[in-house]
Amino acid sequence: MNSLVPPALMKVTAEHLRRNAYLYVRQSTLRQVLTNTESTHRQYDLRGRATALGWTAEQVIVIDTDQGQSGATATDRDGFQHLVAEVSMGRAGIILGLEVSRLARNNADWHRLLEICALSGTLILDEDGLYDPCNFNDRLLLGLKGTMSEAELHLLKGRLRGGIPSKARRGELIQPLPVGLVHTPAGKVALDPDTGVQQAVAHLFTTFTATGSALATVKAFRQQGLRFPHRINAGDRKGELIWGPLEHSGVLRVLHNPCYAGAFCYGRHSQRPAPGGKTSTVTLPRDQWTVLITDAHPGYITWTQFEANQNRLAELAVAHGPDRRHGPPREGPALLQGLAVCGLCGRRMTVRYHTRRGTHLPDYVCQNDGIRTATAKCQAIPGAGIDTAIGQFLVDTLTPLALETALAVADELSTRAEDADRLRATTVHRAQHHAEQARRRYLAVDPTNRLVADTLEADWNSALRELADATDAYEHAKSAAATLTETQRQRITALAADFPTLWNNPATPPRERKRMVRLLIEDVTLRRDNAITVHIRLKGGQHHTLTLPLPLAAWQLRQTPPHVVVAIDELLDDHTDSQIAAILTGRNLTSGTGQPLYGRLIGQIRHHHQLRSHTQRLRDAGLLTLTEIGHRLGVSPNTVKTWRNRGLLTGRLANDKGEYLYQLPDTDLPRPRPGRPPRNPSTTKTTTASTTRSAV
Repeated sequence: MNSLVPPALMKVTAEHLRRNAYLYVRQSTLRQVLTNTESTHRQYDLRGRATALGWTAEQVIVIDTDQGQSGATATDRDGFQHLVAEVSMGRAGIILGLEVSRLARNNADWHRLLEICALSGTLILDEDGLYDPCNFNDRLLLGLKGTMSEAELHLLKGRLRGGIPSKARRGELIQPLPVGLVHTPAGKVALDPDTGVQQAVAHLFTTFTATGSALATVKAFRQQGLRFPHRINAGDRKGELIWGPLEHSGVLRVLHNPCYAGAFCYGRHSQRPAPGGKTSTVTLPRDQWTVLITDAHPGYITWTQFEANQNRLAELAVAHGPDRRHGPPREGPALLQGLAVCGLCGRRMTVRYHTRRGTHLPDYVCQNDGIRTATAKCQAIPGAGIDTAIGQFLVDTLTPLALETALAVADELSTRAEDADRLRATTVHRAQHHAEQARRRYLAVDPTNRLVADTLEADWNSALRELADATDAYEHAKSAAATLTETQRQRITALAADFPTLWNNPATPPRERKRMVRLLIEDVTLRRDNAITVHIRLKGGQHHTLTLPLPLAAWQLRQTPPHVVVAIDELLDDHTDSQIAAILTGRNLTSGTGQPLYGRLIGQIRHHHQLRSHTQRLRDAGLLTLTEIGHRLGVSPNTVKTWRNRGLLTGRLANDKGEYLYQLPDTDLPRPRPGRPPRNPSTTKTTTASTTRSAV
């Protein structure tokens, strides 16, 4: 140990001696604390240096709470943070450390401590000498030591980790494997020997291929009552395999992991510093991976299938972006969801729904500019007619291939059902194995050792309960699974062969129709002008253009059908409004809104279409009112009614009020007997009396 020279002693003043001396003790790992004890003794011996400089033993405060902590960062180093706080409060006269690296191996933390020491006038002492941060030369030397300390840490890490990339480039680096893959005693990667684990992982990939969505895969596992294996990576149960419900994050981890495709990769993730001294893990794109070796070991899928899955996941992720392209098919009836492109601006069109007569109808709307700039929408096109035209186009295109598609779908459904049944059976076999193990352990124990026997008996009972639950679940799922007979398969195949019937069947979910559309159509460009132009671009590159008429407006849809108006016009010659309503209702005819017809509505339709009423048509035929016929014949209205009731005078009902129009007779009618006193006007009906007075 070097002795202090007199100039160094001159740096210590009475002000420094009035404050405390702080000795900072640290080693980087707990292993060093336990094994490198000599370094610990050397650090505690620095208390003698402090007393030699003039501090009393009571003034020397030892801070050793950071033992086993790395000096690369100040995070989680409570002792170092306490030391900085004491220096900033002006309570420290000197800081003692065996070397600069004990205080900090990070330039940011080290220079921050130097700044605070310079402001508070605190000295720094290490094994080589005493330094005053207020002195330029001392501060320059301390800064150089801090830089060398950080560089030393970098070199140590480089030496320790230098062989890892080299071994990874040869594909020989042993890395943690995901569930479903294990290391053999020879260090090779192989499929998990547990058949249940293999079937579960393989079934996950099969289900994702069938559904096309990670969330749909989770739903399929939940509906079938299937469980998925997980391996514990830390703790006392590290390496143990447990089974539980499949989660969405677990599906994504499996689908994004290239190990399942038989590939060896290194450098998929990068550790980057984050605020607060923490680090964040960033997933790098494939072109930035350090090592990627395909077909390095057995896998559950091929590399081609892995890339197809990645492309599918990328398409699903784009559905949340501004382009809204290739999103997963939803439950709504819009057939072109995610496929419609605006023919004016070229952007993706969104879907809006409205309800008409209890049915959800889609509208394809381009409103990107409207949302961003508060301007009018680019265009909005009703989608019901477009979807119908697209469906008819697919029916005409796919009918020759429908039978082959039906057989492939039937085989896929059968295979998926068999896979699910095998997974449930492995769960029962696993529970049987655990129960048998628990039984053997219980039978092997000494019966007199009741403490151990009671515990093993409880474990056996628990295993038997798990076995009973697994068996019941398997039997229930097996009984609920519908198996198709040969006759049913033939009927389904016959139905699927008739693709128009299958497409137009109300039982076919809209989501399945959309999946069929996406298999064939790349996108559909829509443009509304004097007509609706539908430009279809198929997956193979072919193009087809359809021209559809503009849909009718709401007021046009509510108009009375023309054939109903014609029928009303024909019936007005011989019937009143109420009579016409009854006749048309008997013919199952309704109004433009689908409502039943009634007399008042017939009158409104007649006035709207300027049809002459039944009364006007009878008047045009020469028929007279009650007053007019009485005046012509020189009799009272009551006499006219009497003649009508006796059938001597022809009268026709003119309207729904009960008024009649009369036709002049061709012969003379019998007159009333002379001298007959007239009836009392007060006893005459109001309508008749008023008619008589008007005639007089």
